[in-house]
Amino acid sequence: MRVLSVRGTLPDHRYRQEEITESFATTMLRGAVNRGVLDRLHRNAGVDTRHTALPLERYAALRDFGEANDAFIAAGVELGARAVVDALKAVDLAPSDVDLVVSATVTGLAVPSLDARVAALIGLRDDVVRVPIVGLGCVAGAAGVARLHDYLVGHPDAVAVLMSVELCSLTLQRDDTSVPNLVASGLFGDGAAAVVAAGERRAAQLVDDRRAQPEVLAARSRLYPDSERTMGWDVGAGGLKIVLDSAVPEVVRRYLGDDVRRFLADQGLGPDDVEWYVAHPGGPKVLEALQDALGVDRDALGVTWDSLRRIGNLSSASVLHVLADTLATRPPRPGAYGLMLAMGPGFCSELVLLRAATGATA
Repeated sequence: MRVLSVRGTLPDHRYRQEEITESFATTMLRGAVNRGVLDRLHRNAGVDTRHTALPLERYAALRDFGEANDAFIAAGVELGARAVVDALKAVDLAPSDVDLVVSATVTGLAVPSLDARVAALIGLRDDVVRVPIVGLGCVAGAAGVARLHDYLVGHPDAVAVLMSVELCSLTLQRDDTSVPNLVASGLFGDGAAAVVAAGERRAAQLVDDRRAQPEVLAARSRLYPDSERTMGWDVGAGGLKIVLDSAVPEVVRRYLGDDVRRFLADQGLGPDDVEWYVAHPGGPKVLEALQDALGVDRDALGVTWDSLRRIGNLSSASVLHVLADTLATRPPRPGAYGLMLAMGPGFCSELVLLRAATGATA
């Protein structure tokens, strides 16, 4: 499989971290909160600016989960459609060229799913294969790329799209002053992304010598034992309440290094063969744990750190923004192996082996 294009989209409403902290403390939270703790958690998130689906002043007016979810559907369809159309246009493809669409989200509920609504809006074919992914959370961007690969290996003439839409701001609980909710309010942002990929025979017709269009060579999923309460949602009358254990960095340190070494060894490679990384920006402590697990310095994850600073953690869309930024600003040399990786609820991880390439498929 060849990745032909990656595009990220963001809502128009952009705020400095200090503005979000003030709004969250004074207008969104209905419960008493220790302002010193809130300020410290937001300062330590490694985030300078974030985008939100709604203007900040509108969040306090959302009466319940139903209104928040209606806003999720309206904004999510618009952002997702824009991401898909932009990614297709970048390689001179139309929505009618798409054979499969995989959609990923964990920040709202939509039945019909977002991909069905986007299909009607942009003109996907009526026989397009749809695969909605719900519940994988932050790992779903990397897992979605892996599922495109699974499909395209068996459909070498096909074009497939991954659409990720995450509007994290609409999940924040205004009656919850727990540390996980306060951490989430300082870390997560809103955005969408799309990946256009093609099977081997179709890719040979569509590759562009001017673009960095990496191949996906292999992928691996990993589900960790006794970790169900490490990350996720509790669903209640108020909507989606975050579950976020402080042990996440330690889980990363304990397992991920060995997982990566075994995965690479099965492909006839070692850690020294990996020249570039596309990592999900889970937060400063998670990224530091990831550097320890991989045995790399901060610069190796520099694009990820920069994405965290500029737009925050976008759940499943984040790793796709990092991929787009990497290909645009730090394109790897042709033939260089890269590793995409993300972690999410389960607790789980997804590893995707990439190889930078331009021109005709190997």
